[in-house]
Amino acid sequence: MTDTTSLAKLRIDPRGVAWLTLDKPDVHNAFDDALIDELNVHLDQLHDAAERDEVRIVVLGSQGKHFSAGADLNWMKRMVDYSVDANLADSRQLSRLMQRLDSLPCPTLCRVQGAAYGGAVGLAACCDLVIASEAARFCLSEVKIGLSPAVISPYVQRAIGERQMRRFALTAEVMDVTTAQVLGLVHEVTDKHELDERVAVYVDTLLAASPQASRATKALLAEVAREPDSDATRERCCRTISELRVSDEGQEGLAAFFDKRAPAWRRGHASADDSHDKEPRS
Repeated sequence: MTDTTSLAKLRIDPRGVAWLTLDKPDVHNAFDDALIDELNVHLDQLHDAAERDEVRIVVLGSQGKHFSAGADLNWMKRMVDYSVDANLADSRQLSRLMQRLDSLPCPTLCRVQGAAYGGAVGLAACCDLVIASEAARFCLSEVKIGLSPAVISPYVQRAIGERQMRRFALTAEVMDVTTAQVLGLVHEVTDKHELDERVAVYVDTLLAASPQASRATKALLAEVAREPDSDATRERCCRTISELRVSDEGQEGLAAFFDKRAPAWRRGHASADDSHDKEPRS
């Protein structure tokens, strides 16, 4: 399936991998209200498809030299004349975009090349894995023009921690990719010529997992993050593993492990690491 719009493209391949691509390379994939609206439409579709197990992974990327330069200059010029209510409506749409990306039921992977400024840092922070080229750099640049990284702050602060968030949000320093990795925003750094190859490796790795277990684990981890030390969370943890053990996929996974064969969800898919026939190590 391919859904092509003027600013963003969505393609779902036969494996259930959704490729969501910003496609404004002439302006370095800068955000504006139209792009935000299109991405929200795509994310609504992806939520529904992931719940139906039609989409197993979402890969967020972009065309061109840079991942995203942040806010589009023409959009910023228009916002000068917006009322408070109009700005609030605009901000709520961006907030919805971040929340919908962050809460996708399936694993998400962000491919970052070149610059990721402003709201683009939020996109990366909302994804489960971030793979970046050596040329990538990140910046919360808003305070330099009298604004704030307000809408994306919950997600970026969760990724890099409160102390580092204060530094980079208040100084608007450019964060090189090594620093971004050390702080936890980026998971792996690779040569720009090997970026797509490394993304493909992670896609294969994620596809090797049970779709049901991936969704259940992601939902559980979100709850653990919200309330890590409570009786309700501990009960949810116990129920998650118990329900997975007796589920069809849980039973199939265990049977495949003991039979030294690939589970049903991996048939026809060869992973880089065929570890189903190896003993687990402590």
